[in-house]
Amino acid sequence: MGRRRRKRGPEQLDGLLVLNKPSGPTSAACLNDIKFRLKQFKIGHAGTLDPLAEGVLLVLLGHGTKLATYLSGAVKTYRGTLKLGVATDTYDIQGEIVSQSPVTASAKDVENEILHWNQLTEQEVPAYSAAKHEGTPLYAMAREGLATPVKTKPIVVSHVEVLDVRMPEAVFRVSCSAGTYIRSLVHSLGMRMGCGAVLTSLTRERSEPFGLDAAHDLSDVLENPDSFPDRVIPLRDTLPHWPRFTLTRPLAGLVRNGAWLPVADDPARELCGTIGDRAFLLDDDGEPLALVEAKIQDGKPKWAILRGLWGED
Repeated sequence: MGRRRRKRGPEQLDGLLVLNKPSGPTSAACLNDIKFRLKQFKIGHAGTLDPLAEGVLLVLLGHGTKLATYLSGAVKTYRGTLKLGVATDTYDIQGEIVSQSPVTASAKDVENEILHWNQLTEQEVPAYSAAKHEGTPLYAMAREGLATPVKTKPIVVSHVEVLDVRMPEAVFRVSCSAGTYIRSLVHSLGMRMGCGAVLTSLTRERSEPFGLDAAHDLSDVLENPDSFPDRVIPLRDTLPHWPRFTLTRPLAGLVRNGAWLPVADDPARELCGTIGDRAFLLDDDGEPLALVEAKIQDGKPKWAILRGLWGED
């Protein structure tokens, strides 16, 4: 079976850029800079950061945008600083102050309240957020002075540590499920303590499986366009925590036609796995072919195609 050759522009890359987003601009503004200045017109991300926040922003390029679902849901790790005694409408230091109160709590009280995040299973969505109500973003309603509905969402906080407490401020690190609002964690802490609290700084240290050690500063990326291709992680390496299988030409042809391949039960054989496993398939040239998951079909374990990575789209 002949391969379908990609009709690609000469400068559009396929893969992933681990960006160290600066504090200040929106995530969308950072992507637009890369899009227009480096001519990466097919671009996306795997989870945005608020303007205040800095750190790991996974930028998906070309066919890499097909991987958004499989990267955006990963665990995120943040280092942040909160300040007690003040509350704002956005839950961070950039918002309008809505109240100020004296802080009577001890440093130990603050530490205990931060560690309490481990017990949370849901949180309130900030009024100034991109969450939608009947198709309208909450932030748009809030900016127009409209009452925003109270929305909650489930969260998982897998790790919390207190790094420093110097009243009225505290520094913490937290690992949590995708979509968790750190400023909401801080706001709820302030409410429980009765004095209010705001997020004053935030760094995303890790968006699994990539950390700050692999990240590139936006200024370096934009000012050195010739080195940009070397900064982009190739598509085949964007899910390093997934097993990879290289298929023979006949098997690759079957996958391109939508076939589910049998799951081997012998660890010594290729395509071995158990139900629920996910894997990255490569063709006989080592090019990305598909993302698959082991499922049952007609009573037998098969590698179901989650996302094809071949073709022109």
